[in-house]
Amino acid sequence: MSDPTRPPLVRVEPLGQSFEAPDSLTILEAAGFANLRLPRSCRNGTCRTCLCKMTEGRVRYTIEWPGLSREEKMEGYILPCVAIAETDLVIEAPDTVDLSSSK
Repeated sequence: MSDPTRPPLVRVEPLGQSFEAPDSLTILEAAGFANLRLPRSCRNGTCRTCLCKMTEGRVRYTIEWPGLSREEKMEGYILPCVAIAETDLVIEAPDTVDLSSSK
């Protein structure tokens, strides 16, 4: 169970890295502050470059119609560029780069 006094934690698999995702930031923005680079392009929910699968948790969106089909939402796909973590999350984002380990 998550601690209500801290922001949700997002774990990125298969990298195994975690970061806090306060409700003032999208998941994509929070990942950037944690030196993790998720795939990205438009940052407004239309290009789908950041599409990844959420295997645990719950998100809400900053826009009314994110570029996901109903079926994709039901299968757990999210767009981190316009998604805000409501609970701790686990996402599958195999193309994520850990910038803190890059030289």
